[in-house]
Amino acid sequence: MLVTIARFSFPYEAQIAKVRLESEGIEAFIADEHTINMQWLYSDAMGGVRLQVTETDVDEARDILNQDRSALVDQALGGREKRKCERCSSTNLEPFTKGKKPAFLVFLLLGMPLFFYQHGVKCKDCGHFKKINNRRQ
Repeated sequence: MLVTIARFSFPYEAQIAKVRLESEGIEAFIADEHTINMQWLYSDAMGGVRLQVTETDVDEARDILNQDRSALVDQALGGREKRKCERCSSTNLEPFTKGKKPAFLVFLLLGMPLFFYQHGVKCKDCGHFKKINNRRQ
């Protein structure tokens, strides 16, 4: 019997988690990936792409996915300096996409998507948003 241990908005996120589990020897399966690939706007309505494992691997799989491995990534990239908010100098920043909700509403009203959203980072402390042109920054 398979148990859903995580849900993702995009199939690539589920693939990354699946590979992480498989690297630790846990067999994982992805459900609804192709449906979301065909109609990505239905992702939230369907509950996203589901990552599933067998009942015996549930606890171990959740522990693996909950591990914070960001320090290893920073170490591999040479210990890049943490970004700071331009407004309050906080380092408590998160990736954020501005304008997703209005884009979805326009899709519902007009029947076609208009992509006017922006990718960037948002300060969790003061709410300041900064657009990022290069996704690798």
